[in-house]
Amino acid sequence: MKYYSTRDTGRRHPHALAEAAFIGLAPDGGLFVPERIPQVDMACVERLAERSYADMAAYVAGLIMDDLDADMLSGAVHAAYDFPIRLHDIGEGHYTLELFHGPTFAFKDFGARFMGRIAGLLNGGRELTVLAATSGDTGSAVAHGFLGVEGVRVVILYPSGKVSPLQEAQMTTIGGNICPLRVDGTFDDCQRLVKEMFGDAELRSRMRITSANSINLLRWLPQAFYYFYGWTAWRRATGGKTPDIVVPSGNYGNLAAGMLARRMGLPVRRFVAASNANDVVPEFLRTREYRPRPSVRTVANAMDVGAPSNFERMVWLYGGDMEAMRRDLCGYSCGDDEILALIAEQKARFGYVSDPHSAVGYGAAKALGVDGFWLSTAHAAKFGDVIARATGVEPPLPEALAAAMGKVRHAVDIAAEAGALKEYLLSM
Repeated sequence: MKYYSTRDTGRRHPHALAEAAFIGLAPDGGLFVPERIPQVDMACVERLAERSYADMAAYVAGLIMDDLDADMLSGAVHAAYDFPIRLHDIGEGHYTLELFHGPTFAFKDFGARFMGRIAGLLNGGRELTVLAATSGDTGSAVAHGFLGVEGVRVVILYPSGKVSPLQEAQMTTIGGNICPLRVDGTFDDCQRLVKEMFGDAELRSRMRITSANSINLLRWLPQAFYYFYGWTAWRRATGGKTPDIVVPSGNYGNLAAGMLARRMGLPVRRFVAASNANDVVPEFLRTREYRPRPSVRTVANAMDVGAPSNFERMVWLYGGDMEAMRRDLCGYSCGDDEILALIAEQKARFGYVSDPHSAVGYGAAKALGVDGFWLSTAHAAKFGDVIARATGVEPPLPEALAAAMGKVRHAVDIAAEAGALKEYLLSM
């Protein structure tokens, strides 16, 4: 399998997996995608999913990364996925796929742990700097996914005052090869800085850098795996065949991965792009006008993205046919007051406590009459202050999260300027 930029329509510049992974962003500014989309055997998916998530994920990964040794790939996948994934019936036939049972209690563990292990295999111990911009959960997942990987340093950029205290604690208390930077700006500023580093030829001539955001192929591809597992679990629970799947969305890597899974043969009736007030994609679906703009801060902060990078992959998956995308994809958005009300409603009606991002998924499922499930992307305890505002009770912290809150935090403050980040990187 070779990989091409979304902008390389003539397919003139093929890249091997290691090249695409360590370049991160394609030289022309596009995002890497596979040269072809392999087709899964859904009967095989169901059979392997009965054994374990890792067995099923190793099968799907092998179809896309067919140039990796099968045993090494399987070993890396099984090492990455040593935690459960659950389809939860919260009541009255409302199903959610809980993706927050990993070490950092967020769905980003699925992509980050896979990336950390595969990058370790491909890198061979050489010096590499990984850059990751985060609006919330990506930073901690990437930090834990790459912690201790030989030859790799991880630089995490997060917006000052715009992530939860618990999210910040998870990023800034690890130490080791993890280097958190607190940026005086928004997530969009953090993402812009990362992209500018990849466009800086002089910097790249002096050090090897790659990205651990969902713009990176190794972070993006494994997010497709759990859609297959969710389908098998929903099919066993309901007997259904083609679910609606609601995806709480910020930078849209998660939804783009679901769309990839569909192209690989996953039976899906429709996807729903569920957003907070940063509703660039739902607005496009309503109006046919795509208007990236500065993000606004909300209680669902990991979705505070005004210029989603992975929209480019979504367009690529449809060959630029925006009307076809609009036929397969619905949009939904809501503001903070509605998010708080949705959290309170789930608690009162079902006794289920949802984090604010997943609550947006519930809201979309309810509003659009979804026959399927929504993705729950983070543990509610990571947003205890928001849950307390909605329900009057702050959820108890899991032991691992409580331990992070009690540790000393270390971060470097920088301005939202490319020169400041470049100076920091070269001084490392």
